[in-house]
Amino acid sequence: QVQLVESGGGLVQPGGSLRLSCAASGSIFSIVAMGWYRQAPGKQRELVTSITRTGTTYYADSVKGRFTISRDNAKNTVYLQMNSLKPEDTAVYYCNADGIRTALGVFAGAWGQGTQVTVSS
Repeated sequence: QVQLVESGGGLVQPGGSLRLSCAASGSIFSIVAMGWYRQAPGKQRELVTSITRTGTTYYADSVKGRFTISRDNAKNTVYLQMNSLKPEDTAVYYCNADGIRTALGVFAGAWGQGTQVTVSS
């Protein structure tokens, strides 16, 4: 019923920037929180950043000062602006939505398929 579609990944040199987008589709009335996770090969998926419907944000220590999350509630879309990228930021980035209120009920969460971000010279 709910789908998340991500875009914006790619290859960038260290110090460069990328902007990721994730749009939620379906009969959505509201979403409590949206965020971004990332997972490198052989490693655990980790929370990078999240934002609530009212604008409260969280950032992992590793990305503070470099990444910025934002959302457009009317479009049910979340963005991730990534600046000063480092090789250790290389991972598949996954969009997540939690507390999704739809015509069929409230969903605990939904995941996007992921978009590859590679930081390399």
